[in-house]
Amino acid sequence: MDSQFTRSSLLKLGGLLAAAVGADALKGGWFADASALASDTVTCVLTPEQTEGPYYIANEKVRRNITEGRPGTPLTLRFAVVNASTCKPIKGAAVDIWHCDASGTYSGFGAGRSSRTFMRGIQRTNADGIATFKTVYPGWYTGRTVHIHVKVHVRGNVVHTGQLYFPDAVTDAAYRRAPYSNRPNRDVRNATDSVYRNGGKRSLLHVRRSGSGYVGTIRMGVHRS
Repeated sequence: MDSQFTRSSLLKLGGLLAAAVGADALKGGWFADASALASDTVTCVLTPEQTEGPYYIANEKVRRNITEGRPGTPLTLRFAVVNASTCKPIKGAAVDIWHCDASGTYSGFGAGRSSRTFMRGIQRTNADGIATFKTVYPGWYTGRTVHIHVKVHVRGNVVHTGQLYFPDAVTDAAYRRAPYSNRPNRDVRNATDSVYRNGGKRSLLHVRRSGSGYVGTIRMGVHRS
């Protein structure tokens, strides 16, 4: 059952650091299952904060499936939240994400203003520090590369605000299929994106095919206070 995350919890601000795994760990393929994702054997690599952007809406629903039936290639997101000092998993962290739909539209704004909820949601991490979402591969809109916005809340404090990115080659493959193929010629790739250039490489999701869709994973290390 969906529930609402309290406004007071969303508005409190905390620390500023988050992390993803290093490139060697990505190549090793240890993201294949949840137990590997939560492993404490991989060194945390701190990544920079990035802008929240103009499309944040507070008080999103606590839920796993954020698609609300909108079309697109299925995408499962698995985020491991760990203590940046120890790399140990953090249970109960609230991972808050939002992104545009396959057509490049954000709920609550422009063409999506009739709804304030699609492609938005919050999940709390389990005992292994993992939060899982079911969504669709994001579309693109003019001026930005493909991305997902994320906040991490620990004990009511926002300990990370950032953006997550996709390898361009994976996006190229995903966009050859409908409904993405109806909007060809995206105008910005990672290397030319103004936000990605400021540390986005360290916020790059590891993405693999899974059946008819994709699985995207990253390990985020945060300071608890």
